[in-house]
Amino acid sequence: MITEILILALAFLGALFILLAAVGLVRMPDLYLRISVTTKAATLGIGLLLACAALHFNDLAITSRVLAIILFLLLTAPVGAHLLGRASYFVNVPMWKNSVMDDLKGKYERGTHKLSSEEKTDES
Repeated sequence: MITEILILALAFLGALFILLAAVGLVRMPDLYLRISVTTKAATLGIGLLLACAALHFNDLAITSRVLAIILFLLLTAPVGAHLLGRASYFVNVPMWKNSVMDDLKGKYERGTHKLSSEEKTDES
């Protein structure tokens, strides 16, 4: 009985976070915010649904696979999102007009594709 309620709660929360990721994909104003929202919400939603499957089947083989998949998602989703955002910035995908901060402004040379930790000035 308690296991079934926990399975139901995990499935509901997982589906809710995936729904929020889909809504965020539609509602966010630029690519960078869309990447951020979908990576966080979808990863959590998929992790919760996988945990739900592990509880439902109650098998060591399935649980170990679920844990491996969750670990893989937690390791690869942020890296993939970072690379997508960085590549988008380098090919001049515009940021939202109300963005407050551009951390790479003045630190990237478009001709050589080199990043610098110090901001470039006109004198240097």
